[in-house]
Amino acid sequence: MRLIYVDIDTLRPDHLGCYGYRRPTSPVIDSLAARGVRFTGVHASDTPCLPSRTALSTGQFGIRSGAVNHGGPATDPEPEGARRGFRTQAATHGWMAPLRDLGMWTASISTFAERHSAYHFDAGFNECMNLGTRGLETADQVVTMAQDWLTRRGAHDDWFLHVHLWDPHTPYRTPASFGDPFDGQPLPDWLTEDVRAAHWLLPGPHSAQELAGFGPRDVWDRWPRQPLQAASMDDVRRIYDGYDTGVRYADDQVGRLLGTLDDLGLTEETAVLVSSDHGENLGELGIYCDHQTADEVTTRVPAVLAWPGADLVPGTVDTGLHYQFDVWATLVDLAGGDVPGRWDGRSFADHLRGGGPAARNDTVGRDETTGRDHLVLSHGAWTAQRSVRFDRWLCIRTYHDAFHGFPDVLLFDVEADPYEQHDRAAERPEAVEHALAVLADWSSDALARSHHGTDPLWSVLTGGGPWHSRIDVAWYLDRLRATGRGDWAERFAGRGWPGPDGSRYASCDGPPVLEA
Repeated sequence: MRLIYVDIDTLRPDHLGCYGYRRPTSPVIDSLAARGVRFTGVHASDTPCLPSRTALSTGQFGIRSGAVNHGGPATDPEPEGARRGFRTQAATHGWMAPLRDLGMWTASISTFAERHSAYHFDAGFNECMNLGTRGLETADQVVTMAQDWLTRRGAHDDWFLHVHLWDPHTPYRTPASFGDPFDGQPLPDWLTEDVRAAHWLLPGPHSAQELAGFGPRDVWDRWPRQPLQAASMDDVRRIYDGYDTGVRYADDQVGRLLGTLDDLGLTEETAVLVSSDHGENLGELGIYCDHQTADEVTTRVPAVLAWPGADLVPGTVDTGLHYQFDVWATLVDLAGGDVPGRWDGRSFADHLRGGGPAARNDTVGRDETTGRDHLVLSHGAWTAQRSVRFDRWLCIRTYHDAFHGFPDVLLFDVEADPYEQHDRAAERPEAVEHALAVLADWSSDALARSHHGTDPLWSVLTGGGPWHSRIDVAWYLDRLRATGRGDWAERFAGRGWPGPDGSRYASCDGPPVLEA
């Protein structure tokens, strides 16, 4: 058994050709999808980077593991306390444990653990290879290391290799030598000048006037593909071209990796999964070049699985709603391993290989057993949000909006409105009521199954707020006033959130899990 997981950071599925994108960003991944299974309804349970990979590596929702932030409270998994054995749960029940139980040699090529000081992610690997570049390396550097590893170890049986590429992540920094593959190609129809102009007046980090955070960051000038403002449609073009070029560059390097498998005669003996930790907002909700919310665009990830000899029908499309750790549980099951009972992920391998709808090469609907009825999705590093994805709807409950000015509840018809331009909460109160009831039940159940009993999102709110939004509030209000957004400054001046130093800029009334 040989498995490769190509983990392409910040990869939106709808910017891949096999998911319908009109720009040729992904010929290699497209060809992989043609000989495998493509999943269209996979979401990371927790975003962004650290919470997502913690959920994947623990098999648990962030509300259970305790990791939902990027710094400050609720960034690391909760200590196990008296329950901690000689070896931690991450070692004995983490994502590598079932593979190790199968006798597989596990290896990772990634700078993620160092970048985020998230060394719990490395638990269970026999080898962890780190370029030491903290996510600023390019895919060619990573793939060269992977090629070397495959040349040395690929002929051995029973191994797993995690290959992590950062290239679509901001700042957009594909080497200049790669050129401009999308120069002159059309932008998406929805993002017009009128939309951009309306976004120009919105507040918040990575809004149109401040693509580098809450304000200018001179260090970003070193990356010419990355604009600092969306002041014109030319800037919007640079944003889209910069992101898509990063996707295409990563795809080319995946081609190098798969070429090495061919050269070694391993293609028909190696399963390959391509996925990501989260997506990237490119104007949706007025956010550019980042991933800050529990919305469809940030939480939805691609999942393409090619597995020779596993009785999967080539070209299958599964449209069921799945968490990313469901896909991982399915991979463990397909490999012949046992899915740990403490995981929140559940396998649907039988439906892929045993005559279920996907195995018959049908489109799998959400009413089939391969998908869940709903998903609950969380974000705690920029905003503090939870959302419920069900039927055609996405309902977002906001507890801290990172100065974006979001209402407490948003509702989007993501099938008719995939770019989240029209809030339907006032028109469809019954959908909102259903979503909030689902959220309340889910929260109660998840906390009952945790060993700490405290909602980490509440710890974020009472401990100074989401890490990336712990700013000098007075400074940002002055910036808003100086940049034509004084009305937002006055609205924020009277609002309530925990302050950056733990003192109260304003107050929260109670744990978010108690609201329905």
